[in-house]
Amino acid sequence: MKIYCTRPNCPRPDNSYADLDDRTTLKTVQQKYCSACGMPLILDGRYLCDRLLGRGGFGAAFLACDRRSPTMRACVVKQFLPAGDLDPQQLATAQGLFEREALVLDRLGHQHPLLPDLLAYFPLEAPGWQSSIPQQFFYIVQEYIDGRDLEAELVDRGPFSEAEVVEVLAEILKILEFVHGQDVIHRDIKPSNIMRDRSGRLHLLDFGAVKEVTQAPGGRSTGIYSAGFAPPEQMRGRSVYPSTDLYALAVTAVMLLTGKNPEDLFDSYSDTWTWKDQVSISDSLARILDRMLQPTPSDRFGSAAEVLSVLSPKTPRPAPPPPPTRPPTSVRPPRAATQVQQQTTLRRPFSTLEILSGAAFAGFEGGLLAIALSTIFDSIALSVLVGAIALGGLIYAQRQRWIERFDLLIIAGVSFAIVFWIATTLAGVRVEIAIAVPLFAGLVGVAITALFRLIYATLRRLL
Repeated sequence: MKIYCTRPNCPRPDNSYADLDDRTTLKTVQQKYCSACGMPLILDGRYLCDRLLGRGGFGAAFLACDRRSPTMRACVVKQFLPAGDLDPQQLATAQGLFEREALVLDRLGHQHPLLPDLLAYFPLEAPGWQSSIPQQFFYIVQEYIDGRDLEAELVDRGPFSEAEVVEVLAEILKILEFVHGQDVIHRDIKPSNIMRDRSGRLHLLDFGAVKEVTQAPGGRSTGIYSAGFAPPEQMRGRSVYPSTDLYALAVTAVMLLTGKNPEDLFDSYSDTWTWKDQVSISDSLARILDRMLQPTPSDRFGSAAEVLSVLSPKTPRPAPPPPPTRPPTSVRPPRAATQVQQQTTLRRPFSTLEILSGAAFAGFEGGLLAIALSTIFDSIALSVLVGAIALGGLIYAQRQRWIERFDLLIIAGVSFAIVFWIATTLAGVRVEIAIAVPLFAGLVGVAITALFRLIYATLRRLL
């Protein structure tokens, strides 16, 4: 029988013991040790690791079997091993996260069929290797989900269809509805943490970055996240919310739709996601994902239940399993679902480029209006009134997206040609003034808008 050593940097982790092929010996032997480094191989007296599954920032995961199980049940052994040189405070934080995963799985795993069950949590003191100082290790043992994660599926088969992504969203949202109902936020949702088992069911894995809403003074978040999937509040170490998980789930959906990494889909210059031109999906799904991807938590959906109600409003879904010590969650009145559905009809948010180009257009048109109205009306008050109404109408039309993109260039070109001809031919306005006034007004519009957004962003960070 082969046993894999869990000591980090062991030069020869593969060990072979022929006597353990006998079931009686396997069940009764006290301990086996790595032939290379002397590390105990039978963990907690029962778990024997077979191979390494992967390593991450906080440790390693191994496929193992439980010799105390009649069927030698497969399981996953996770070893706490923070990467890098951590100071005592950082080490304590990392260990706290590892212990928190055990606590959350122990509390939630047995209550939901699509969350892995916790089987054991224990420390292990091993004799030092290349040192006389003993080493302390911590392990979590959890249920093994036999299947493939969505990241591996994406690599093998390419982008998912809209129907497949909607199915993923619906299944994970149901799990999140239960998890959030227990005051727990996952904080690390991504394709590699969603596993499809052999029967096709999706499981949510890796609760190593979980956060209980009621813990941590001030509700601040620790700096644990996966780059590209975490929203702004999580990357800044601010408070996290159920909508934090919804943001990461939306990034997961976009990655599955496009087959590209999040870094290739986010434009950091304009602070916007640029993915819709690469896929062909329904407007309803695009609106839902747009709202889930909003940078401000309050602009997203407030809960997984809200997203489910608009993702498949006509499909009845079972209520999440209630915790044993709490009464079942009351059913929301139909009017609440209607209100949520109405909220999702919001138009997609304007990018920074769209806002600044709109400001330039409004300023340019305002300059043209000033020239035109000064040649038509003798009254300054009347000119200001008519100009304000016309300019307000143009801004409202942009806000409603009645005019956008190339419409702005066409309207600006046509209006400039008309006003330029009237002003220079009929009213005797100098050519350079007819050109300079609208251009200067457009620059002023851009400058004022940029300054306002800078002040707003600064105040939002400070407050």
